[in-house]
Amino acid sequence: MKIIDAHVHYSNIEAFHETAQDLAKIDYTGKGLQEEFSRAGIIAGVGMGVTETVPGAFPDSAALNPMLLDLSDTLPHNLFTCVGINPLTLHLDGQLEALEAALQQKDVVGIKLYAGYYHFNVGDAIYDPVYKLASAYGMPIVIHGGLTYSDRGLLKYSHPLSMEETFLKHRDLTFMLCHLGDPWVMDTAALLEKNPNLYTDLSGWIVGDEAKVDRLLTEQTYTDHFRRAIVFAEKYDRLVFGTDWPLIPLEAYIKFVKHLIPVSHWEDVFYNNALRVFPKLEQLISGLHPAEA
Repeated sequence: MKIIDAHVHYSNIEAFHETAQDLAKIDYTGKGLQEEFSRAGIIAGVGMGVTETVPGAFPDSAALNPMLLDLSDTLPHNLFTCVGINPLTLHLDGQLEALEAALQQKDVVGIKLYAGYYHFNVGDAIYDPVYKLASAYGMPIVIHGGLTYSDRGLLKYSHPLSMEETFLKHRDLTFMLCHLGDPWVMDTAALLEKNPNLYTDLSGWIVGDEAKVDRLLTEQTYTDHFRRAIVFAEKYDRLVFGTDWPLIPLEAYIKFVKHLIPVSHWEDVFYNNALRVFPKLEQLISGLHPAEA
């Protein structure tokens, strides 16, 4: 089965390096990502752009737009970019022009808003130029949802229900709410019911190594937390597989998500739905060498 990982990180962020080494116990390098992709049968990934101007600063108020993937000088051949937005610097001269130029690049497939990390509601007027560009270039908007990985975030801005008006106002745009909005997974399930332009990814539910995944697979209370929302929404055509690498080893997380999704829906969740969110991906994947795809 082909797999697309629709939510990975490939940026020089101090917290990612520390988590990869101490908790996930993985090799957070281009070589490490390619080796994990190969072992797990992942043919392509979407990297969420984010940058730090100084180590430990994320969410960095000084980061310029668009935030990109800067872990190494070159990107893995099958990793594509969802450019990140820092709303605090959008007003500076040349920032919107730089964002528009990035959206014209072949390997850029979407735009990422870090709701909660940056203290703005996604419906704030500060994001209006971003939505306008997304509409002009046919780009999906990916939004962080739920608990933030920084204690400097504000959860009132990353709560799924705080985004409902935006999904309604911009019916011409495709949105993907990350992490099923965990811990507010039932709220995200309700939003999926009434917003046909909304998808959600299944990334970031576990931070740790394979042993932690195996332990949580035996915790029915934990797995039922997600299963209840998945079954309630019954929108398997709008659930998108992602991992949040380097927070978790890829093969271990695939095992966890497979435990929650009926086999009959694996092809959609692990592959087809990512192509629906990111229309450019299909062409990019078709351009890979057959052995790579």
